[in-house]
Amino acid sequence: MERSRLKDEGPPGDGAYSSVSSPSTPSEQDNRFSTYYEEKVPIPEDANQMFSFRKLWAFTGPGFLMSIAYLDPGNIESDLQSGAKAGFKLLWILLVATIIGLLLQRLAARLGVVTGMHLAEVCNRQYSTVPRIILWFMVELAIIGSDMQEVIGCAIALNLLSVGRIPLWGGVLITITDTFVFLFLDKYGLRKLEAFFAFLIAVMAISFGYEYVLVKPDQGELLKGMFVPYCSGCGPVQLEQAVGIVGAVIMPHNIYLHSALVKSRDVDRKNKREVKEANKYFFIESSIALFVSFLINVFVVAVFAEAFYNRTNDDVLQQCNQTGSHFNYSKLFPSNGTLEVDIYKGGVVLGCFFGPAALYIWAIGILAAGQSSTMTGTYSGQFVMEGFLNLRWSRFARVLLTRSIAIAPTLLVAIFQDVQHLTGMNDFLNVLQSMQLPFALIPILTFTSVSTIMNDFANGLIWKVFGGVLTLVVCAINMYFVVVYVTNLDNTALYVVASLLSVAYLLFVGYLVWHCLVSLGLSCLDFRSSVRHSELEEEEETDAAS
Repeated sequence: MERSRLKDEGPPGDGAYSSVSSPSTPSEQDNRFSTYYEEKVPIPEDANQMFSFRKLWAFTGPGFLMSIAYLDPGNIESDLQSGAKAGFKLLWILLVATIIGLLLQRLAARLGVVTGMHLAEVCNRQYSTVPRIILWFMVELAIIGSDMQEVIGCAIALNLLSVGRIPLWGGVLITITDTFVFLFLDKYGLRKLEAFFAFLIAVMAISFGYEYVLVKPDQGELLKGMFVPYCSGCGPVQLEQAVGIVGAVIMPHNIYLHSALVKSRDVDRKNKREVKEANKYFFIESSIALFVSFLINVFVVAVFAEAFYNRTNDDVLQQCNQTGSHFNYSKLFPSNGTLEVDIYKGGVVLGCFFGPAALYIWAIGILAAGQSSTMTGTYSGQFVMEGFLNLRWSRFARVLLTRSIAIAPTLLVAIFQDVQHLTGMNDFLNVLQSMQLPFALIPILTFTSVSTIMNDFANGLIWKVFGGVLTLVVCAINMYFVVVYVTNLDNTALYVVASLLSVAYLLFVGYLVWHCLVSLGLSCLDFRSSVRHSELEEEEETDAAS
C-alpha cells in the first residue's frame, strides 16, 4: 500500500485533531505571497463562555470574503432577470439556494479548520497525478469564467457612469488596474484588507438598497414569493431562470476559497475544544455574511419584479424617449419585442423610469461587485494553483496571468460586437461554471467524510446522506441548465462536439463519485490506495499482521 503523506500529530483521543499538516509555515513564506499566508489573527481567551462577541469579531472576515462570490456581476444579472421575467415568484428559489450554499460552505470551513489545509491541498495528497491535474484544470476554468464576468461587470459599470463616453473596450482595459489595486491593498495587512471588502459590500447594500426604497416593492408579494414555494403561470422561461439562480449562486471555486480563508485564524488544531469553537464561530459568521448577501440579492430581484415584470419594450421605449437621448434606446429595446434586461439595460431602464440618480447608483453597485469579486477570485486562483501543483507564484504573476486570460476574449467581443453580445457572454460563463460544480462538491463531501482526515469531526451518517443527496440535486439542476443552453444554440456541429466532450466529462465525474462512495462506506471495492490512511493506522495494521 502507498504510504500516505498525511500524518497524524498524535494518538487518537490525546488532543490531536489535525490529520494533515500544512506544507509550509508562515516563516517560510516571503512577502511576494498573500497576507493570508503571512498573518494569523489571534483569538482572545474568554474562558467558560458559551458565546463571546470578542471571539466572533476575531473570526469575522473569511465568511464575508466568501460571500462576495454570491454578489458578483453574474449573480446580479441572474437576480434582475429573475425579477423581470418571473416577478417575485422565484424568491424562494434564491432563499433555498443560499441555504444550500451555506451548508456547503460549512463543509469547506470545517475542512480548513480541522486539517489546517485547504481543499486543493487535500486533493493534491489524496488523488493520483492524472485526476489531480484534470481537477485543477477544471477548477481553473471556473475561476477564469468568473473573472471574465467581473471584467464585463466593471466595463459596463464604467460605461454607464460615463453615460457611454467610456466605450466598453475602454472599460475592459481599465480593469487591468485591478491588478495594481489588489497588490497595493494586500500588503497593508489582513484585517485592513478584510475591512476594505466589508466597505465594498456596504457600498453594494446601500446602492441596491437605495433602488429598493425608490421603487417601493409590494411587501406582501415579496414575502409570499420568498416563503411560499409556488410559481403559478410559469413556463419554460421561468423554469430556466430558476435553474439559472442555483447555478449563479453556488460557485465551485468558492468552496476552495473558503477552505483556505479560514486558515488565517490562529487556532491550535491539537486542541479539540479550540477546533470545535472555531467551527462554531465560522459557521455563525458565514451565516451572517450570507444573510447580508441574500438581502442584497433580494433588493435586486424585488426592484425589477416590481418595476419591470410584464412590461414590454414599447413601454420602456416610450418612457426612455421622454427622458433624453443619452443612449440608443431604439437599438436596446426594439419595438414590439419582449423586454430582455441585463446589467447594462437594467441600469438604462432604471435611469429612464426613476431618474439619472438611479442609473448612477446602480452602476456604482455593479462596479463594487466587480471589483470585490475580482480580488477574491485572485485569491481563489492562488490557492488552487499552489494546492494542486505546488507552484508558488508571486502575487503579481498570478494576478497578471488570470487578468490577461479574462481580458483577452472579453476585449475582442467588446471591440467587434455590441453590448448585447458582451452581456450575453454571461449566459455562457454561467454554464461553464455550472459544469465545474461537481469538481468542488464531490471532493469536499468525500474528504469531510473520511475519519483519517477529519478524525472526530468527520461527517456523521445524516450529513453523509444529506450531503450526498444535496450534491446530486445541485449537480443535476446545473446539468439541466447546461443541456438547455446547448439545445438553444441550435447547431448540429456543437451537438456533436458537446456529445464527445460529455463522454469524457461524465467518465471523470464517475471516477470522483466512485472515490466518494468508497469514502462513505457504500462500496465493497478496495480503494484504500486512493482514500489514504494515516501513517498511524498503517503501523497498527502492520503490527496486527505480524
